Amino acid sequence: MIRDMNPSVARPKNAEDNLCIFLKGAPDRVHIRCENIVEGGKVIAMTENHKIAIENANTLFGNMGERVLGFSRLELDPKIYKKDDLFGTKDWKSWMTTKSYDANLRDTQGWFPMWGLTFVGLVSLNDPPRPGVDLAVQKCKAAGIKVIMVTGDQKNTAAAIAAKVSIITDKETEYNWLVDKVGLSKEKAME
Repeated sequence: MIRDMNPSVARPKNAEDNLCIFLKGAPDRVHIRCENIVEGGKVIAMTENHKIAIENANTLFGNMGERVLGFSRLELDPKIYKKDDLFGTKDWKSWMTTKSYDANLRDTQGWFPMWGLTFVGLVSLNDPPRPGVDLAVQKCKAAGIKVIMVTGDQKNTAAAIAAKVSIITDKETEYNWLVDKVGLSKEKAME
């Protein structure tokens, strides 16, 4: 999303008063688009250690069945990006990998930068299954119905939730177990 950080200033001179891009999503998808990170209230260059820490936190919370979101931002330079420019996501898939400024894309397709962002942080949400879901799953299985789960969650979060509601009952076939304890690659564990 793109937000005007100071609507009272029509022609800003600095990025703080201009437009700002905010991106939220799966931490592994968000942090790869970031060059910087907020640490101790200051923006610093993101290092490999930061990326590892983000991935470890994402895995830790996901394995507990929590939904994890990563957040980032990018203040747009008012010399290049004006408040009255038209930005859009209609053609986003055609330019989502474009990493450098392209005036033609901006003017014809509403392009805005999706790289070089600043990682702001993670949020972990505990969204437990509704009461009785595990009992319903057990009844379905007893009736010979094969139960599957369709979700937009990350694989490890989905596997942890599936185990909580008895969709997965054999620990040795559960995704997190296969990756963490058996040592299979993430791709192999999905087979």
